[in-house]
Amino acid sequence: MREVFQQELREVQDRLVEISTLVAMSIENATRAFNESDVTLAETVIADDDKIDAAALALDELAINILARQQPVARDLRIVVSALRISASLERMGDLAEHIAQLARYRFPDKVVPKSLRSTFAELGALDVAIARKLVELLTTEDVRLAEEIRNDDDKIDALHLSVFDKVLGETWKGAAVDTVDATLASRYHERFADHAVYIAKKVQYLATGDWVAPEL
Repeated sequence: MREVFQQELREVQDRLVEISTLVAMSIENATRAFNESDVTLAETVIADDDKIDAAALALDELAINILARQQPVARDLRIVVSALRISASLERMGDLAEHIAQLARYRFPDKVVPKSLRSTFAELGALDVAIARKLVELLTTEDVRLAEEIRNDDDKIDALHLSVFDKVLGETWKGAAVDTVDATLASRYHERFADHAVYIAKKVQYLATGDWVAPEL
């Protein structure tokens, strides 16, 4: 029975890696669609979100089944409970990538944001993609150095997010009302994507070291 239980725990961790890989693909495609006004790629991201949702639901069902049958304790219990919370954040990250893609679809064939903000959003997208890739590696290896890198990248995203608000609220802003709304929403989606990654990183760090830092979500 113990061997079966350990195999189930490995399956939980493997599924987290699988979902995070889907999320990384989603945000990479979403940011490309957003920055390049690629409606075909945007439609792919939107359609593929169902795969992330289904994978997260299947993991949740597995974790709940383990809790009911195995009644784990100590670290094993923390792994299963953390998996449920990580799964929820990964699912939300997939939703946020979908929202970014939806903006690209809505504004096609035009770009979502004015020229003056495009370099900022290119940088936001690149950072989110980097964070997503690091998250896959973190869930695979539990290398806590990656958790620190994710937090550092999140700080950069926070700064860029604030710069977008400064831009659209500034006296020199010439964008229309729809440009202001789109830029504000898109910036928020990028920022929240990174926040969920930080939350997951803290969970993994706790499992690896036993040191808990309260999340800021």
